[in-house]
Amino acid sequence: MAGLTTGGPNLDVSLLYELNGLARQAPGGLDRAVSLAGEYGILLALVLLVLWCWRGARRQDEATAAETFAALVWAPLGAGLALLVNAPLREFVGRQRPFMQHEGLQVLDPGPGIGLAKSPFSFVSDHATLAMALGVGLFVANRKFGLIGIGLALAEGLCRVYAGVHYPTDVIGGFALGTAVVLILAPLAMALLNPVVRAVAGSPRVGRLVRAKGRALPRAVGLAQPQNPPAGQLTQESDLAA
Repeated sequence: MAGLTTGGPNLDVSLLYELNGLARQAPGGLDRAVSLAGEYGILLALVLLVLWCWRGARRQDEATAAETFAALVWAPLGAGLALLVNAPLREFVGRQRPFMQHEGLQVLDPGPGIGLAKSPFSFVSDHATLAMALGVGLFVANRKFGLIGIGLALAEGLCRVYAGVHYPTDVIGGFALGTAVVLILAPLAMALLNPVVRAVAGSPRVGRLVRAKGRALPRAVGLAQPQNPPAGQLTQESDLAA
């Protein structure tokens, strides 16, 4: 791979040079903005999106709020698990970062040993894995927010290639890994988290994490509920008692 240059037969390297080549033509301010967005900004936006989704979920009915909250808890947990899976995978594959293999790249990040991936190896991208895992986890909780999150994850991948620190296939691999971990383990995670979330929702102290103020828990099915008699019936009973 090291001998390939732009325009060569390797599509991965060709796309790398095409996207990274835009950095040479862009103003310096744009390059810095893309670098910061790819390193920190988009991931922060995804975290804020999770919190925004949680804020809206608390206003739903109790059952829906609990289910959404459980999915929102799983989103960062699944993303963290995906990163743990990627750590040995990256070392096993041992693919060096593109600027260590190819000349003429405009490197916007001072790697290696930067950001989330403190490693000279690039496959798969930690940033892409984390971003897509959060986006897909959001999709499990709420489709509208999930689509926005997945769009941000795609932007994260483009930023990493633009910065010259990842090949396109590093990013695609990260997308696949983050998606697979979150979706494959989601049924098990939800089965474990749902009872915990329901217990939290029923707590008078921490229940507001799941439900907004004034949202009462649904009463258990089958329990007799006190009912007020109609006004006319109450009057008749009062007359008879008199």
